[in-house]
Amino acid sequence: MKFVLSKMSGIIKIILKWNGKEFDVETAEDDTVLNLKKLIENVTGVKCERQKLLNLKYKGKTPDDDCNLGQLKLKPNFKLMMMGSLEEDIVEANTAPTNLPEVVNDLDIEEEEVAIENQDVYLAKVEKRIKEYKINLLNDLRPNKKLLVLDIDYTLFDHRSTAQTGAELMRPYLHEFLMSSYEYYDIVIWSATGMKWIEEKMKLLGVSSNPNYKIAFYLDSLAMISVHIPKYGVVDVKPLGVIWGKFPQFTSKNTIMFDDIRRNFIMNPKNGLRIKPFREAHLNRGKDKELLNLAKYLKDLAENCPDFASVNHRHWEKYKPKHR
Repeated sequence: MKFVLSKMSGIIKIILKWNGKEFDVETAEDDTVLNLKKLIENVTGVKCERQKLLNLKYKGKTPDDDCNLGQLKLKPNFKLMMMGSLEEDIVEANTAPTNLPEVVNDLDIEEEEVAIENQDVYLAKVEKRIKEYKINLLNDLRPNKKLLVLDIDYTLFDHRSTAQTGAELMRPYLHEFLMSSYEYYDIVIWSATGMKWIEEKMKLLGVSSNPNYKIAFYLDSLAMISVHIPKYGVVDVKPLGVIWGKFPQFTSKNTIMFDDIRRNFIMNPKNGLRIKPFREAHLNRGKDKELLNLAKYLKDLAENCPDFASVNHRHWEKYKPKHR
């Protein structure tokens, strides 16, 4: 569908990305940011005050509502990424019973139920990704470092809640966690979204520009493979073999992956740690210490464990290293 404002001089065509969907939007150079927000409200139902336009910038800053769109010099078919919730979703969240057990968007697959990591058909898919997927190194890999692979949504960032700044949605202690981990690990970000989304979220969180640590590279949904699980059907997963095939210094012995969805590391069940999802940032910012505690766990692993796959990461809170 295409939605057009009444003013037609200096047409600007925008692709709006929100909630996994894309909308073609046409506006005009002499319209303001507020005009654009009103148009987006008509398109999506998300009210202007709840919209967070992630990558709309003027001189490196978020433009004011009265800023003319022509000043932003947007390229044709500019992809505008938005976060924001519908009113009915907010009402539902605020009125939901509080005494229910946590519902997690996960298959919670047990290793003994599905042993697929060595099946030829999936290993062949991994080999294809190794050959065809292009990795853009952001920073050089360092000798003798372990590998830490991190998801974004609900792992480092609450991507569903509304907020005025990325800092309000960022998981507590994120930068401290990354700085501590960087001493021992090369760090990779792997999200089941597109590369543009990853880049924008890392900018929003201040990760890509932090001087105290460096991210080695990003992986997006194109690096994932699909597998068939009899009980659950076809699911997309993140096989660490793609990284190991491209960078042989990393293996199952020195790699760990954090993700809030366990099925994402079903190809490498002994190297995955399911992190507690970070949701409702406005309620949990003051009490979530998951990353603070995991930083210590990673340090203990790096200093004392020669084979990460030999540890049951499900019980990481109880891990007591046997000092070398």
